[in-house]
Amino acid sequence: MSNRMSTDNGDIQALIRAEHGNPFAFLGPHDQDGVVQVRTWQPGALEVQLLDEDGQLIGPMDEPVPGLFTRALDQRRRYRLRIHWNGGVQETEDPYAFGPQLGEMDVYLFGEGNHRRLGQCFGAQPWVADGVSGVRFVVWAPNARRVSVVGNFNSWDGRRHPMRLHPGGGIWELFIPRLGPGEVYKYEILGQDGLLPLKADPVALATEKPPATGSVVASGTDFQWGDQQWMDERAGRQSNTRPLAIYEVHTGSWRQTSEAGGEPLGWAELAEQLIPYVQDMGFTHVELLPVMEHPFGGSWGYQPLSQFAPTARHGTPADFAGFVDACHRAGIGVILDWVPAHFPGDAHGLGLFDGTALYEYAHPFEGWHPDWDTHIYNLGRTEVHGFMLASALHWLREYHVDGLRVDAVASMLYRDYSRKSGEWIPNRHGGRENLEAIEFLRHLNDVVATEAPGALVIAEESTAWPGVSQPTREGGLGFTGKWNMGWMHDTLNYIKEDPLHRRHHHQQITFGLLYAFTEHFILPISHDEVVHGKGSLLGKMPGDRWQQFANLRLYLSFMWSHPGKKLLFMGCEFGQWREWSHDAQLDWYLLSYDDHRGVHDLVRELNRLYTEQPALHQRDHSADGFQWLIGDDSSNSVYAWLRRGEDGAMVLVVHNFTPVLRSDYRVGVPEAGGWQILLNSDDHAFAGSGAGSKGEVWTEERDSHGQPCSLRLDLPPLGTLILARP
Repeated sequence: MSNRMSTDNGDIQALIRAEHGNPFAFLGPHDQDGVVQVRTWQPGALEVQLLDEDGQLIGPMDEPVPGLFTRALDQRRRYRLRIHWNGGVQETEDPYAFGPQLGEMDVYLFGEGNHRRLGQCFGAQPWVADGVSGVRFVVWAPNARRVSVVGNFNSWDGRRHPMRLHPGGGIWELFIPRLGPGEVYKYEILGQDGLLPLKADPVALATEKPPATGSVVASGTDFQWGDQQWMDERAGRQSNTRPLAIYEVHTGSWRQTSEAGGEPLGWAELAEQLIPYVQDMGFTHVELLPVMEHPFGGSWGYQPLSQFAPTARHGTPADFAGFVDACHRAGIGVILDWVPAHFPGDAHGLGLFDGTALYEYAHPFEGWHPDWDTHIYNLGRTEVHGFMLASALHWLREYHVDGLRVDAVASMLYRDYSRKSGEWIPNRHGGRENLEAIEFLRHLNDVVATEAPGALVIAEESTAWPGVSQPTREGGLGFTGKWNMGWMHDTLNYIKEDPLHRRHHHQQITFGLLYAFTEHFILPISHDEVVHGKGSLLGKMPGDRWQQFANLRLYLSFMWSHPGKKLLFMGCEFGQWREWSHDAQLDWYLLSYDDHRGVHDLVRELNRLYTEQPALHQRDHSADGFQWLIGDDSSNSVYAWLRRGEDGAMVLVVHNFTPVLRSDYRVGVPEAGGWQILLNSDDHAFAGSGAGSKGEVWTEERDSHGQPCSLRLDLPPLGTLILARP
C-alpha cells in the first residue's frame, strides 16, 4: 500500500508541477484493489461529480489534494464528469477514459516520412470515439517532456489536457470530447529546458485571422465540388503543347473593399470579380502568391507558418475551396506559390518546436537563411521530408489546385547560397550541393506525377542547374516547368536602354534563344520585378510618355511571341505607373485613360492570338517551333522570326526596337502569297500612332534571309507586327 501511495504521490506532484509525461497512466479509470478508481485532474474546480452515461448522478468525487478528484466504481462502466467552476457548470466525458485513437499504421507511415495524408490525420480532426463526438489532436514533438492542448475550452491552462505519447514515434495525441469546429487552440510544450511559448499547430487546417496566431479546428473537407469536367480534362489542358498564360495575383491587393485603403476581398468576392476579369483578358490560369497562413502580411505569404491552412484573411477553408471550384467551372486553372525552403522564426511557429531544432537544421550555417532571417527546413530529416511532401499533396488533392510554383529553389539546391566562405557546411562528399533538398525535390515531383496527374510543379530557379524540368529517370529534378530568370533579366535590361543605344546591346535579345529549349521555360514578369525600388514595368521604359507606352506594348508583344509559356503580374497589363504595394489595391482608375486602356486591350488581344494560333504555343519547348529570320540587324534594332505549329502553320513576328518608322523593310519568308497582319502593336486600337503595315501584304519573288521570297513591310516605331498565312 505504501508503495502505491508513493507512486500516487509522484504522479500527483508531476501533475501539480505540470510535468506529467504519461497522464493516461494515472488519470481516468484504473483497476485498483478490486475496484475501478476514477481520477480526474481539474485544477481550480469547485466540485466534480461522477455521472453515468445517461447523465444520472453516481455521486460526488473526493478531492484528496486540491485539483485531484477521485471516486471508486465497483466495475468498469461509461461515465461523465460534471465540473463546477466559478463561472458555471461543465458536463463532459473524461478524455482519459478513451484509448489511443491514432492507428499504428499512421505512426509507422509518419516515421517513415511517407504519410501522404497528414492533413486528414494529424492536427485537429473532428472525431467520434465510442459514439462520443469531439476533436482528436495529434502533434509531433519527440523531445518534449509534456505536451498539452490549450484553448478557451480549458482557460488556456496547460495542466488540464496533457496528451498521450506514442513511444518511439514522438507523436502525442488526445481526444477531447464535446469540442467541435471553430475552437481556437494551441499546444503548450514543456521542453527539456523548460516551458516554451505556446505553439500553433503545424498541421492546422484553419487559423485565426492575423495578427491573432491561434490554430482553429476546421469543419472537415466535405466541400461539394462541381469541377469534375475540369479535373477530367486538366492533364490535356496543361500539357506542354497547350497555351499557358498566367496572371499572377496578390489576393490582398488586387482589389480591396475601398479604393482608399480598404480590407482585402473575401474568397467569394474574389470569385465574383477576379474570375470574370481573367476570363475577359484571356489568361488561362491565375497564380496566387502564397495563400498558406503567414503572420506577417509584408512577406506577401513567402514566410508561411501553416503549410496546410489557407489564410483566414479572405475567409474559411471552405471559402477558398469555393474560389478554386468557381475558377475551374469558368475554365481557369489555379496555381499556388508554395515555400518548402524556409519558414519565419515567430515564437508560436515551427522554430525550436519542442525545444530542439526539429523542423530546421540545428547549425546556423545550415539552418538559418542570411537573406531572409528565416529557418531552413531540414529536409534530410525523414519526418520533415514527409511533412512537406504531405503539404504539397494537400493543396493538390484537397483543394483541387492545378499546380505549385516552388519558391526559392536555388536557395535549396546550394549549401553555400548567399553565404561567404567559411559560413557554410559542405555535404558528405565535400561539395556545395544540398543532397537532402535535391532528393526531396525529385521525390516530390515523382509523387505529384503519380498522385495528382496533370498537375504542374514549377521551379523558381535562378541558376544554370541542369535538367530542372527533365524527368528524374533521366537525372533531372522532374519539374514540369522552370521560370526563365535569365531571359527576364536580359530583356528587361535591354528594354531599359535608350533606343539610340540598343544597337550596342543587341545580343541581350538574341542570347536567350541559345538556351530557350534546354528547359520547359515560363517567361516571368513577376511581382519581384515591380517592388523594392525597381519601379513598375511601365516605369522601366525610356523616353517620353508616348515612347514609354509604345515600348511597353512592344515588350509585351515580344514576350507573347517568344518561345515559352507566359506569366504577368497584376497591374502590368494596364501599365500601372507606381511600384506595387501590398497595402493598396491596384490603380484601376488608370483604365479611364486611353494609353493605359490601350495596353490593357493589347494584352487581351495577345492572349487571344496566343491561344488561337497553334504556332504560338504548340512548340514553346521545342526548337522545331522556332526559326530565326533576322537576328543580326543591330544597326536597326530589328528582329524577325517564324513560329511553327505541329500542323505546318506559321506565324511571322517582326520587332522594331527603335522609335523610327522603317518603310519597305524586307523580310524573307518561306511561302509565297498573301500574309495577313494579325497584330500591329502601334495600332490606334491600342492607343498607338497607327503607323506600319495593315491588312494583307503580298510576297515578292525576291529571295532574302535565306528564304525563296520576301515581304516588304512598314515597321511601326517601337512596334511589333505579327503575321500569318490566311
